[in-house]
Amino acid sequence: MRIAGRIQALPPYLFAALDAKLGAKRAEGVDVISLGVGDPDLPTPPHIVHALAEAAADPATHRYPSYYGSPEFRRSVAAFYRRRFGVELDPERQIMALIGSKEGLGHLSFAFLDPGDEALVPDPGYPVYGISARLAGGLPVSLPLDREFRPGLGAAKVTSRTRLLWTNFPSNPTAAVADPATFEDAVAFAREHDLLLAHDAAYSEITFDGYVAPSVLQVKGADDVALEFGSLSKHYNMTGWRIGWAAGSADAINALAIVKTNLDSGQFTAVQRAAIAALDGPQDHLDELRAVYQKRRDRVVSALNAIGWSLEPPRGSIYVWAPTLGGRTSAEMSDLLLDHGVFVAPGSGYGAAGEGFIRISLTVPDDRLDEAMDRIARAVG
Repeated sequence: MRIAGRIQALPPYLFAALDAKLGAKRAEGVDVISLGVGDPDLPTPPHIVHALAEAAADPATHRYPSYYGSPEFRRSVAAFYRRRFGVELDPERQIMALIGSKEGLGHLSFAFLDPGDEALVPDPGYPVYGISARLAGGLPVSLPLDREFRPGLGAAKVTSRTRLLWTNFPSNPTAAVADPATFEDAVAFAREHDLLLAHDAAYSEITFDGYVAPSVLQVKGADDVALEFGSLSKHYNMTGWRIGWAAGSADAINALAIVKTNLDSGQFTAVQRAAIAALDGPQDHLDELRAVYQKRRDRVVSALNAIGWSLEPPRGSIYVWAPTLGGRTSAEMSDLLLDHGVFVAPGSGYGAAGEGFIRISLTVPDDRLDEAMDRIARAVG
């Protein structure tokens, strides 16, 4: 049996490798506090769970779903964009349901990259952008970021084979945020170089200190050159439900749909109905969610600064991105903390420019977060 060369050339997926490392430590009997994966510890709001249970009991949901997402789901996403961003989208042509936004991120490269084509990938950035390019036979090209971890488009290496430009705000892993001018520049750059601008907006509703995240689709004419990926995972504590969407360029939606309709049969209709309940229903939990994460963010930043870091509180996402201490590499810092019972993600897993950083997730209860900070203090003290 011969494994395809494209698989042999890929490293293990970062979080799968981290999960194995965490499991091995716990198997030794070590009480490890995991701050490595952004998996919310808070429950899905009850009205969404109820909607799923009700929908799952309906035999009409037991058959194949729509390939593109139910019309009702797509209309709910369109209503969200109208209400939240003042953006009008055609739910028939400009919105498509995804089996979690990660699935859409991964499939997009197959729709836009031929072998040898290039994708500009933020460095550091979410690993799926570059991995999907390689799986499609393309080449991820590092997109340098400035000191605020925003795209350094002036230093971008564009060639005749460049096809995609990836952005992600609020950012995973850096927790950086974007202003409208960032998106205006990115849309103009994509138009100038005939690229598709793919924006990962998985954390758009988790922001702090009065900051409200914009959508790339608010830029005039963006829906000609941009595709935005949304997710219910983090905003509604639905990571395991696997439901998201792509919205924007009708041509890009059509291309992505050709890939998806040949490879999957859509998301379970009952999950789509629950997602409609999430998008159309009460949004009170969002303020509570932001308050929980902001409180945790403040605890972590304050504790780390008291130890020896000098961090500014991030204004978005569920992460704190911190440089390593004592000249340690990302892996060395992560191993040191793991030896003291705290699991964090090494920044090097997010690209070459992530070396020298670690990513700390805020998705554990307050008491465990405080204990983790105490352990980190002992580790570096």
